[in-house]
Amino acid sequence: MEAAADGEEFEEAARLRGRMVSITRTLEKQRVAQIGPMDQDIIGLARMGPAADLQLLFVRGGLLIGRKDFFWADTKEAVDEELIRSAIEQFYNKDTLPPKELLVSEALSDRELLQRWLSQKKGRRVRILTPERGAKRQLLQLAEENAAAAIAEHLRNTAVEHKEAEELQRLLGLPKTPGRVEGFDISNTMGTDSVASMVVWEDGKMKKADYRRFRIRTVEGANDFASMEEVVTRRYGGTLGTKANKTLPLPDLILIDGGVGQLGAAVDALRAVNLGHLPIIGLAKAKGEKEERIYAPGRRDPLILSPTSHVSRLVQRIRDEAHRFAIAYHRKLRGQAFVMPPSKSGKARR
Repeated sequence: MEAAADGEEFEEAARLRGRMVSITRTLEKQRVAQIGPMDQDIIGLARMGPAADLQLLFVRGGLLIGRKDFFWADTKEAVDEELIRSAIEQFYNKDTLPPKELLVSEALSDRELLQRWLSQKKGRRVRILTPERGAKRQLLQLAEENAAAAIAEHLRNTAVEHKEAEELQRLLGLPKTPGRVEGFDISNTMGTDSVASMVVWEDGKMKKADYRRFRIRTVEGANDFASMEEVVTRRYGGTLGTKANKTLPLPDLILIDGGVGQLGAAVDALRAVNLGHLPIIGLAKAKGEKEERIYAPGRRDPLILSPTSHVSRLVQRIRDEAHRFAIAYHRKLRGQAFVMPPSKSGKARR
């Protein structure tokens, strides 16, 4: 499988990974079924250098029905017990009810306290066990194996994402490797209900907590250039935005969905709020072509990207997510518009 990936035979590598996942899942279900119809959550931990991964496997009726992954890039200051306790408190702190048993790979010094807390949430006794032999120990080994595989995958993905960002830095001549990129897109239908989205890519992954969506307020009709200028002004100037927008850190790069016109409008907005120094690009395809083109201020000709390049995959991922987020918001507003208002009697019209 590694040979296929190294040779950039991505489809073949994906097919092989899919086959391995299917085999693994089949074996997991068989192994889990051997212990009988027990409801358990199984927590396995693995480390690789400063990184750690914790797998929380859900067993219901003796069958593995799902899992949750916790990954920490740097855990040099934390011992295994702290990570396991943190995952338990984080996962069960909401509305999730624990099962009768939790199997953990490390004995917890405050096990009795955690058991009382979990039992109170469930309304009946919950046990936390650290088995050393037998079928339950095999289940813990399964969770630990999954954690080891997951941490290796996380680290591989991190290496690829860092390489993508480094290549983007070199291509654009940025002063540093971008760690935070904010992407913008405009969406409307026949010039009505114009909205915009802002998504955030940070340190190799999308950071949904920092996403923002906007209803266009100052533009009539379908005018993507003016709409982009408004949204960029609201995000970075704060004149039309909320206080929450001001708390967001400035990005290392701004990515606009569009060509010269949208980019020019965004640049004007940045200059108007004294942030003209922020790196910014536009991403668009020429009509009838497959290659993405990057437009940058002060550059006469666009940069044409190979569809298989690391840079192309990174900027497309951010642009496509901005497009998806904008479309979802626009669809939501259209759906609200189709809901008829209640009659004067207060009853909904039919």
